[in-house]
Amino acid sequence: AIKALKEEGIYTILINPNIATIQTSKGLADKVYFLPVNADFVRKVIKLERPDAIYCTFGGQTALSVGIKLKDEFEELGVKVLGTPIDTIITTEDRELFARSMESIGAPCAKSKSANNLEEALEAVETIGYPVIIRAAYALGGLGSGFADNKEQLIDLCNKAFAASPQILIERSMKGWKEVEYEVVRDAQDNCITVCNMENFDPLGIHTGDSIVVAPSQTLSDEDYNMLRTTATRVIRHLGVVGECNIQYALNPDSREYCIIEVNARLSRSSALASKATGYPLAFIAAKLGLNIPLNEIKNTVTKVTCACFEPSLDYVVVKIPRWDLKKFTRVSTLLGSSMKSVGEVMSIGRTFEEAIQKAIRAVDPSNLGFNETEALMSIDIDTELQTPSDQRMFALANAMSNGYSVEKIWQMTKIDKWFLSRLKGLSDFSKHMSTFNIDNITSSLFRTAKEKGFSDKQLANFWSSNEKHVRRARLDAGITPFVKQIDTVAAEFPAYTNYLYLTYNGTEHDISFDDRGVMVLGSGVYRIGSSVEFDWCSVRAVRTLRDSGYKTVMVNYNPETVSTDYDEADRLYFENITLETVLDIYHLERSSGVILSMGGQTPNNISLPLYRSNVKILGTSPEMIDTAENRYKFSRMLDRLGVDQPQWKELTSIEEAKIFCNKVKYPVLVRPSYVLSGAAMNTVYSEHDLRMYLNQAADVSKDHPVVITKYIEGAKEIEMDAVARNGIMIGHFISEHVENAGVHSGDATLILPPQDLDPETVRRIEDATRKIGDALNVTGPYNIQFIAKDNEIKVIECNVRASRSFPFVSKVMGVDMIALATKAMAGLPLQEYPPLNIPPDYVGVKVPQFSFSRLSGADPVMGVEMASTGEVACFGRNKYEAYLKGLIATGFKLPKKNILFSIGAYKDKLEMLESIKKLYKLGYKLFATAGTADFLAEHEIEVQFLEALQDDQQRNEYSLTHALANNLIDLYINLPSSNRFRRPANYMSKGYRTRRMAVDYQTPLVTNVKNAKILIEAIAQHYDLSIGRIDCQTFAEVPTIPLSPPKPEVLPTLTELLKSSPFKGKDIVSVKQFSKEELHLLFTVAAEMRLGVERDGCLDTLKGRVLCLMFFEPSTRTSSSFDAAMKRLGGQTLMINESHSSTQKGESLADTIRTLDQYGDAIVLRHPDNDSAERAAKAAHGPIINAGNGSREHPTQGLLDLFTMREELGTVNGLTITFVGDLKYGRTVHSLVELLRHYNVQIQLASPAALSIPAKVRAVMQARGQLAIESDRLTPEMVAKTDVLYVTRLQKERFEDPSLYEEVKDTFVVDGKTLKDAKANMIVMHPLPRNLELSEEVDDDPRAAYFRQMRYGMFVRMALLALVMAP
Repeated sequence: AIKALKEEGIYTILINPNIATIQTSKGLADKVYFLPVNADFVRKVIKLERPDAIYCTFGGQTALSVGIKLKDEFEELGVKVLGTPIDTIITTEDRELFARSMESIGAPCAKSKSANNLEEALEAVETIGYPVIIRAAYALGGLGSGFADNKEQLIDLCNKAFAASPQILIERSMKGWKEVEYEVVRDAQDNCITVCNMENFDPLGIHTGDSIVVAPSQTLSDEDYNMLRTTATRVIRHLGVVGECNIQYALNPDSREYCIIEVNARLSRSSALASKATGYPLAFIAAKLGLNIPLNEIKNTVTKVTCACFEPSLDYVVVKIPRWDLKKFTRVSTLLGSSMKSVGEVMSIGRTFEEAIQKAIRAVDPSNLGFNETEALMSIDIDTELQTPSDQRMFALANAMSNGYSVEKIWQMTKIDKWFLSRLKGLSDFSKHMSTFNIDNITSSLFRTAKEKGFSDKQLANFWSSNEKHVRRARLDAGITPFVKQIDTVAAEFPAYTNYLYLTYNGTEHDISFDDRGVMVLGSGVYRIGSSVEFDWCSVRAVRTLRDSGYKTVMVNYNPETVSTDYDEADRLYFENITLETVLDIYHLERSSGVILSMGGQTPNNISLPLYRSNVKILGTSPEMIDTAENRYKFSRMLDRLGVDQPQWKELTSIEEAKIFCNKVKYPVLVRPSYVLSGAAMNTVYSEHDLRMYLNQAADVSKDHPVVITKYIEGAKEIEMDAVARNGIMIGHFISEHVENAGVHSGDATLILPPQDLDPETVRRIEDATRKIGDALNVTGPYNIQFIAKDNEIKVIECNVRASRSFPFVSKVMGVDMIALATKAMAGLPLQEYPPLNIPPDYVGVKVPQFSFSRLSGADPVMGVEMASTGEVACFGRNKYEAYLKGLIATGFKLPKKNILFSIGAYKDKLEMLESIKKLYKLGYKLFATAGTADFLAEHEIEVQFLEALQDDQQRNEYSLTHALANNLIDLYINLPSSNRFRRPANYMSKGYRTRRMAVDYQTPLVTNVKNAKILIEAIAQHYDLSIGRIDCQTFAEVPTIPLSPPKPEVLPTLTELLKSSPFKGKDIVSVKQFSKEELHLLFTVAAEMRLGVERDGCLDTLKGRVLCLMFFEPSTRTSSSFDAAMKRLGGQTLMINESHSSTQKGESLADTIRTLDQYGDAIVLRHPDNDSAERAAKAAHGPIINAGNGSREHPTQGLLDLFTMREELGTVNGLTITFVGDLKYGRTVHSLVELLRHYNVQIQLASPAALSIPAKVRAVMQARGQLAIESDRLTPEMVAKTDVLYVTRLQKERFEDPSLYEEVKDTFVVDGKTLKDAKANMIVMHPLPRNLELSEEVDDDPRAAYFRQMRYGMFVRMALLALVMAP
C-alpha cells in the first residue's frame, strides 16, 4: 500500500510499533511512528501531523478497531477516511447488523438466535432446524459449546451451557460443509472483479488460518463457482466496499445450498495469500482505489501492458499449509477448532495438486519428507486423530492410507472432499510401488513420474535404500531436471515477462533464459516461534544493498506473508523450498555467482555444510566455521583456547554421573535432554531430589540419549551483542541489555538499547571476547553472541554465526543498518567501518515481546528458557521507563486504574518487590494479596485485602480470588511463581497455574517476572503524560555525525609461542605410544590453527628455509603427497627420493641411506617394509625421523589424523562407539588407532574374518581397559545401529593362505547404501584408503562418508606435527 501511495507522490506517515518489519525501514514511508496502534496515540499523531486522510484497512483487525473508535472524531480532526467507509466495516463486524443487511438482498446467512433460558432455546430451534451448534455467550475457549442432533442432546447441552453463562447462541450446524473464499475488488465507479477463489482442504469447523487452503478451488463445479461469484459481487456492491475484501462461504457438498459466513472489509491473511498465489498485488491496488482511481486506469504491474481491471487466470495450483508450534508450551491443547493457533504458513506452487501438496508438506518443517507414512508422534490412535483434527492431521491421513484405509472410510470420518483424498491415496500407493525398486533397476520413465508427483530425491533415497546425493546423481545422469515457470497472472495467454518463478517437473521448457549469474539470497522460510519477520527484514535489506551496488539478485523463499516474496524486491524471485535439492537446482540453473545464507535465520544455516560440500560458492563465513560455532564441543574448546569463560557444562550418560557433576558445580543447573519425550525440553533444577524426578520422567538417560547439564547462574544479567566482521576483524557492533535476569529466553526478553546500567568494564570485556571469537571463526558478515554478566565476570552462552532476531532492532534504534554493512563485507564491496552515529541525548529504545497465551488454551503463561513469544514491538522514550510503558501498551496491555493483586512465591522476590509495592500504596492504589504475601505486606505496614486462591462453596465473594478475576475487579495481577518447584506438567495443577490461566482467559493484565514488575511499577509511579515527540518517529533524511570508536584488542598466545614450548622439538616420531593426552591436545590445537591459517592465507612461513627429506621404500600416494603439501604450505622445501632409482639398488644399507639424507635435510620421513626399520633409522640419524609406516606394525601419523577427523566431524572422541571392519590382523592403521584410544572413554566393536582377526596382544590391551564391546565375524545391522565411527579397512587377497576362504568372505564386509540404512544420522564412515571393493562408490555421496575429508584433515595434522618437530 505504501509503495502505491509513493508512486502517486503522496507523503505518507505510518504508525506501527513492530520494529522488525521492512514496513518500518527507510525506503518506504516518509515518516514512521513507533507507537501503540490504539485510539489515544493515533489521535495524538493526527493532532501533531495534521494529515489529510487516513487508511484503516491495511493493519488487520487492530487498525479497524481504531477506525471504529475514532469514527466520529475524524471530521473535526480534519481527516478523510479513504477506502471502504467505516459504517460498512461496522456492518460486517456486527453479526446482527450483517444478517439484516444480507436478508435485504436475499443472500443467505447462517441462521442464529440467542436464548436466555431453556424455553427460549427450544423455541429458537423450531425456526432453525436440527442439527444445531450451541455456544455459550461471553464464554472463552468454546466453553459449553457443542453439537445437538435432537431434543435430548439439546437439553443436555443447554444445562451445561447455562452453568457457564447466562445466555446461549444457537446456530444452524454446517459441520462437514465445504468452506470457500473469494477475494473481491471494487472501485469507486462500481467496477467489480473477483481476483481469486480458494477452497479449504478441511471442511467447515476449523478456522481458515489453521486450514490447508488450495487455490484455485479444485472441487467446485462450474455452476457452483459462478453462483458463488455472482453472490460475492452482489454483496460487495450492496455493502459499498471500496478497495479489497474477502467473503467466506459454507457450501453443502450434497446440495447446492450455501450461506455466507462472514465478510472481511479489510486486507486479511487470505488477501496476502491471494496476492502471492495470483501475482495480483491486492494491497497495492486497494490503496490506489482508495484514492478514487478507477480500476481501468491502473496498470497491471505484472505484465506492465494490460490494465488492472481483469481477473487473473492460473495455469498452476497453489497449496497453503499452516505451521503450528504448540510443542513450545506446557499443557496446551493441540486440537484445531474455531480459534486460530498457527504461527506461520507456507505456500507452494506446482502444476499438479500432488506436486504442490508434497512441496508444501516439506516446506512446513525440514524433517518432513513429503506425504508418506511417518512415525510422527501419534499420541492417539488413527481413528481419533482423523475425527478430531489436531496439528498432526496430515500424518494421520498418510498413516491411515498406508494402513489400508479406503478413501470412502476416511471420507466418512473426516468429510474431506473425496477428490483430495483420492489424489493423496494415489501418492500413498505410488510410494508403496516405488519401494519395490532400487536405484539400479528403476526405469527412467518411472523416475520422471515420481518427480512429477512431487517426490523429493531424499524420499526416493528412502524408498531405494540409497542416499540423496546418489539419487541426485542418477537423476542428472538420466537427464531429469526441473523446468522454471513464471507466474504471469494471464496463464500465458498474453506475452508476459515476469521474474516471479517456480520449479516444476511437469513441463517441457523453461519460460526464461539464464544470463544474470545473480547472487542468491536464501530467505527465512516459514515463520515459527523464534524465527519470524526479523529475518524477512534481513533478507530484504541484503537484497536491496546488493541491488544498489549493481548486483543482480535471486531470492529464494516460500512464505507468502513476507516482503521478500514480493516480485518487485529482487531481480528474480523463486517461490520455492529452501532444501538442499532445490537450492542446488536453482544454483546450477542460474549459474549463480554466490549464495548468502546468513540472513534467513536457522533454516538456511542448516544446509550450509552440505551446500559447501557440493561446491557451492558460499559468501561470508565458511560453513566449516559455522559448524565450529554450532558444535558444542568444538566451540567450547575454541573458547578455552581464547581464554573466554563459559558456564560449566558436561554431557552425561547416567543419573549417577549427573549427580556427581551437579554436586561439583552446585545447584541450580539447566538440564536439556538430547531426546525429548513430554515437551519438557529444558528445565532449571534446584536440588538433587528435583534432578532425580526430572530425569526419571523426562528422559531416558543412557549412552544413546545423553543429557547436557549446564551450571545455571542465578541473578545474572543477560547481554546481547550484535556484531559484523570482515575476514575476522570486527567492523561494527552494538550491545543491548535484557531487563529480565538470565534464564529467560532472549526472544522473550525485554531489550534496552543503548544499555542503561552496564559497568564500562563489563562492556570492555564483552567487546574483547566478541573480537576474539570473530577472529577465531574468521567471520565475514553478521554474528550474534549472548553473554551472562555478574560482578563484571562475563561468560558466553551461545554464538550464532548469522543475523539474529535483534539485528533490525539495533539497526533502527541506532540508525546504522548493520545488514547493509554485513552484506557489503560479504560481497567484498567498499564500506565504512564503524559508521558515525547520530543519537539524540535522553533517548532509549525498548523492545517488548508479544505473547499469544489467550489463543492457546491451557498453556501456562510464564517465561522460561524455551521461547514462547510470537512477536515483538519497540517504542522510544526519554528514559527506559517511558519507552517500556509505550511498548507494553503497544502489546495490548492495559494500565491499572485502581485494584492491583499480588501473589509472590519466593521470600527473595518479596523483599525485592517491597519498595515498589510501597510506592503503589502511596499513590493510592487498592492492593490485594494471597495468603503469604498478604502477611508479609501487613508486617511492613501496607494495607492490603486478603484473597483466598482456591474456593469452596462456603466462601464469601469478597474474599474469593476467582470471583475477583472472573468479574474483572482486578486491573493488574502480579504473580511471581517461586522457582524451585519442579512438578510434572501433566498431573499437577498448582493454585498459581490456575489463577494465572484465569487471568489470561479473563484478559486481566498479568506480570510473572520480578524485573518486569519493578520496571512497570517504577514507570507507573513516574506519571508520564505519554505525549509524543521527535523521538517517537524516524524520518529518513538526517545525516549522522559522531563516529563510534573501535575497542582496543588484547593479545592471545600466538602460533609462534605455542610452537616455542613444543615438547616434540627435534624429537623422533616413531610410535604413537610416545604421546600423552596433553601432547595430543596441543597437536590438535595447532592443527586447528593451521586450518584457519590455510583458509586465510593459503601458505604460512613457519618453516621458511627448512628442508624435509621423504624416503619411501613402499608405494604411497596419500602419505607422501600429504607430507609434501604440508611442508610446502608451511613455507619449507621437500626432497623426494625414489627408492627404485636410489643406491639401495646397489646394496646400500638403510642406516647409510639415512646418514646421507641427514646431511641434506632438517628431518626425514621414512616408510619401510621392515617392522624394526623406524628404530634402526632413529639410531642412525642425528636429525628427527618421522615414521610413515614400518611393516605391519604402526603408522603413527595416520592414527593421529584419524583421531583429529573424529574430533572435527563429531566434536569429541569421548563416549563414541567405534567399529573396525576388515583386515584387523595386518592393518597397522588399526593398531596405531587402538593404541591412541587408550586416552579416551570409548567402546570398540570388531568385525573381521576369523583368519584376519585382531592380534591377541592388542585384544588383551582393549579388554584390560574395558573398551572391547563385541567381536564378530560378520558386520551385523545391530552393530551398525550402535556405531558412531565405522572404520573400514581393505581385505587383501594375498593375506589369505587359502584362496577359497577369501572368495567366501570377501562380500560379507562390503559397506554400501543398504548397510547404512540402519546407521545413525550423524555417524561417520572412515577408511585409510586405498580401497578395493569393500566400500561401494554409492557411499561416496552419503554426507556421512568422511574418508576424503579425512585426507584434508591429514594435511593439517601433518603440518602441525612438522611445525612442532622442526620449528626454530
